[in-house]
Amino acid sequence: MPVPSHPEKVLVLTTGGTIDKFYSVAGELEIDKPTIGGILDQAATNVETEIRPVVAIDSLDMTDEHRDRLVEALKDAQERRIVITHGTDTMPETADYLRRCPAAVEGKTIVLTGAMQPSCMRLTDAPFNVGAAVASAQLLEPGVYISMSGRIFEAGAVSKDRSRGVFVDK
Repeated sequence: MPVPSHPEKVLVLTTGGTIDKFYSVAGELEIDKPTIGGILDQAATNVETEIRPVVAIDSLDMTDEHRDRLVEALKDAQERRIVITHGTDTMPETADYLRRCPAAVEGKTIVLTGAMQPSCMRLTDAPFNVGAAVASAQLLEPGVYISMSGRIFEAGAVSKDRSRGVFVDK
């Protein structure tokens, strides 16, 4: 597949999750505004992006009603290249849910990503995962994917190995 000389705009839909968490003054992890804009700014990318928050929750609180909001955002999107930031605990379930909504995903390359450590932490996988997801969204064929742990997984074929903190083939 040839790499386009002028990449298409990448839409970023955000849902919260660890990538957007920070420690409050009370010492609690809370979800703040999306951090992906700062991550992309640091990367000095020339890929045009647009960031649209959908929800701002811990993925353990993700319900099918939240996923339906993502489906609606995907249906409304004119862009064909889409990255979704999502918490890691239920990312595989959301990817599989989206995969089963052809009206929302047809003709689109959708890549879910997140972080095992908040992006505000000194030691975080967030920038690496975001970079891999943005690149993957531009190169992969239409479908729903997860970009985590240095790999690309197809929706429905991935799970999180909580004991090792990585994503693996299902």
